Amino acid sequence: MTRAIRHDPGPHRASTGPAALLLAVVGGFQAALAAGAPWGQAAYGGAHRGVLPAKYRASSAVSTLVYAGLIAVVLGRGPGPGLRRRILTGASGLMMLGTVLNLASRSRVERLVWTPVAGTLAVTLFRVARGPRRVSSRPR
Repeated sequence: MTRAIRHDPGPHRASTGPAALLLAVVGGFQAALAAGAPWGQAAYGGAHRGVLPAKYRASSAVSTLVYAGLIAVVLGRGPGPGLRRRILTGASGLMMLGTVLNLASRSRVERLVWTPVAGTLAVTLFRVARGPRRVSSRPR
C-alpha cells in the first residue's frame, strides 16, 4: 500500500518575500556605505559620523555581496535543500546576534531602525529555512 505524499507550503512561503526584501534593503544600505554615503552614524556602532573609513567601506562592500548571495539562497537559486537549510539557519542565528548587538548599540539609529530589521530577518530566515514539509495524506 502506498501513501500519497503532498507538500505543505507552510509558513516559509509567506516569509520568502519579506526576507528577500529586507535583505535587499540591508544590502542596499551596505552598498551605499561602501560607495561613500555619509551614513556612518547608522552603522558599526555609530562610531563614525559621515563617510566611513576605508576599512569599514571595504567591509560594507563584502557585506553587500553576502546579502546578495543570501537573497539568491532565499529565493531558491543556489545550493540543494540541505545546504540551503543550513545557510539560512546560520544566517538566522547571525541576525539574532545582530538584533542583540543593535539593541545594545550607542547609535540611536541602529537601536531604532536596525534592531527590528535584524529581528524580523532572524524570524523570516528561520521560517524560510524550515522549508516545505512532506505530509502524508493518509488519514490517521
